[in-house]
Amino acid sequence: MRGVIGLALLLASCTAADDEPDAVSCRGISDGGMIWVDGGTFPMGENPNYPEEGPMRLVEVDGFWIGTTEVTNSQFARFVEETGYVTAAEMDPPPMPGAPPDMLVPGSAVFRVPTPDDRNWWVWVPGAMWRTPSGPESAIDGRGNDPVVQIAYQDAQAYAEWAGMSLPSEEQWEYAARAGETALPEPVDSSGKALANTYQGAFPAQDMGEDGFTSRAPVGCFEANGFGLHDMIGNVWEWTTTNAGRADAVEPVKVIKGGSFLCAANYCARYRPAARQFQERGLGTDHIGFRLVDNERSAPD
Repeated sequence: MRGVIGLALLLASCTAADDEPDAVSCRGISDGGMIWVDGGTFPMGENPNYPEEGPMRLVEVDGFWIGTTEVTNSQFARFVEETGYVTAAEMDPPPMPGAPPDMLVPGSAVFRVPTPDDRNWWVWVPGAMWRTPSGPESAIDGRGNDPVVQIAYQDAQAYAEWAGMSLPSEEQWEYAARAGETALPEPVDSSGKALANTYQGAFPAQDMGEDGFTSRAPVGCFEANGFGLHDMIGNVWEWTTTNAGRADAVEPVKVIKGGSFLCAANYCARYRPAARQFQERGLGTDHIGFRLVDNERSAPD
């Protein structure tokens, strides 16, 4: 049995569930609440594309509550307003011998399309943080339902503790993303309709935006999976509590899941439930966010 709490899952401006998502008309879900997912056993790491995804192994997961969407800018703003929390990107970075001057001031990593003069895809942008995800000239005004980004692991943990919940383990996340179904190798249906916000085109040169977006989409603009969860694939990567390497290792690197709007068929292709990426705990970017689980609340009646 699966239940929904909180507000109904309403798309604010998408005219119909069957409509193609549109960057102009779809405003997303303001608060989708939590959904109960029955526990079960599933083949984790099935059909691996990359060595770190396998080997396939059967994993048992207890039932749990999980957010129907990624945590949004508006939700994170309430947390900051109530607590005065300061994110990692807003603080002076740790000493980095030999680092360029820009990397010695508060800021974060931002994706950019490379040019003939500068082939780098990622740049350190002073002033990039959750309110200004691409740097001081950017803003989240009118983007309250976008997933919050530029969030380091400790920031996501702090929010989860404030909310009385947790971040998901990798096992919980992958089980929820599969939703009891066989995952498609590409996030499109049999007719070619996009099922997630990913990168169409030759990465990193140009995203054609065939799915309606060339950056982050408001949460809930794409159809939910079989468990009723939106954006488990694509949009933004999501933090998990799982350490890269041994399960009991204490390392500065965590597993992130789901891929993002920057995952393309010609590069990355980690927009699959089994896919995993490793990320430094202290670094957020403009394509990493998170969602919550509740492991303490009882199953619905």
